[in-house]
Amino acid sequence: MMNPLVSIIMGSTSDLPVMDKAAQFLDEMEIPFEMNALSAHRTPEDVERFAREAQQRGVKVIIAAAGMAAHLCGVIASMTTIPVIGVPINASLQGMDALLAIVQMPPGIPVATVGINAALNAAILSAQMLALSDEKLQEQLIDYKMELKTKVVKANEELARITYKHKTN
Repeated sequence: MMNPLVSIIMGSTSDLPVMDKAAQFLDEMEIPFEMNALSAHRTPEDVERFAREAQQRGVKVIIAAAGMAAHLCGVIASMTTIPVIGVPINASLQGMDALLAIVQMPPGIPVATVGINAALNAAILSAQMLALSDEKLQEQLIDYKMELKTKVVKANEELARITYKHKTN
């Protein structure tokens, strides 16, 4: 049985379509992870238990997704020293309410925050944190970023083949 290194927490399963991108990336990188729905408002006792026990279970990074008031990320961060990466969910106000709630934490309670619905970036950031002490994962991330570069080079090659009357390249 693998112990999770990353924990993906979401306020409700309605966030799963966004958080699936994080899960897919972690799976691709072979990083053991868990996924749970916890609510800072509806299940505060469960959130507290999770936050206080995560480190004992081997969790190294927590990715917490929340929309609207978005208290989940900060509440978890207030109860653990494990790095928390917040993913603001576009549930209302184009996600700006969640973004501001997650990024504007009081001194002493940091939450690293990615863009609205940017679960993939949260997973990449968590992998980069883990790669600080894992050379194999570091190599996988180097390969991943090289693949991103290759995609852009290939896209430019394809764009070069497209012609327009006044296109100069």
